Amino acid sequence: MDYDLSGKRVYVAGHKGMVGSAIVRRLASEGCEVLTADRSVDLREQAAVRDWYAANRPDTVVVAAAKVGGILANDTYPADFLYDNLMIEANLIEAAYRNDVEKLLFLGSSCIYPKMAPQPIPEDALLTGPLEPTNEWYAVAKIAGIKLCQAYRRQHGCDYISAMPTNLYGPGDNFDLDSSHVLPALIRKAHEAKEAGAAFIEIWGTGSPRREFLHVDDLADGCVFLLKGYSGDEHVNLGSGTDIPIIDLTYLVCEVVGFDGAISKDASKPDGTPRKLMSGDKIAAMGWAPKIGLREGIADAYRAFLEGERKN
Repeated sequence: MDYDLSGKRVYVAGHKGMVGSAIVRRLASEGCEVLTADRSVDLREQAAVRDWYAANRPDTVVVAAAKVGGILANDTYPADFLYDNLMIEANLIEAAYRNDVEKLLFLGSSCIYPKMAPQPIPEDALLTGPLEPTNEWYAVAKIAGIKLCQAYRRQHGCDYISAMPTNLYGPGDNFDLDSSHVLPALIRKAHEAKEAGAAFIEIWGTGSPRREFLHVDDLADGCVFLLKGYSGDEHVNLGSGTDIPIIDLTYLVCEVVGFDGAISKDASKPDGTPRKLMSGDKIAAMGWAPKIGLREGIADAYRAFLEGERKN
């Protein structure tokens, strides 16, 4: 490993989110000082971000802050998803350059790839075809973040890298049915149906699209791996390497949660991209692999959901 995190001041932007909090947990064993900014620092405001950097002088930055949501949220608030994410990433990356940050990791999303990309999706599939319309606003912002890191690397010699996580889940996830991603939404639906004694739960679309999932603690471990050992212009996929049809995922969630009712499909709702499995060959060749299986991970996410309910 070329970059030693011990003794570094590491700023995790977005530390209260699912991804950021997992990265904070993972960094606890690296001997570094983790820096965070409270919500009084609006990351969409350039002056606020510059002032925070100048006052705190991080050595390393992880850009895990973003406005995120599922198909419904992306489709309903396209301006918010594009503007907020563009501002957040641009301010954090520019301020890192101005304050001599040694290393920066930008986190994107697998939705950056074309809707009809080859499967599994290699890193070089970026910008080779049209995006999935239901989340293109978020995808465009994330593509801009990758290009910003490449631009600062090429023009200024900055050691800025990018990682593209697949669909993430786990402790700290958003379980709001109006804005959540598919797996936490299924967990909540199955739990509420079990509690209500309902005969069935409903899923969007046909159930045929295939999706890849990665537990957020595996993602955090992969991020630390890349911070310590990768320095390159091209972004790196971070995934589990396997995918599952949404209908089979629904059956698995119901089994873990303990709901034994039927599953109804609302075919009037969109499916989204037919398949989205990323190639993990690049990071596998570096020596990293995930450790948490899907069933084990869903059980952990359900546990976190139940604990969150009790807190409320």
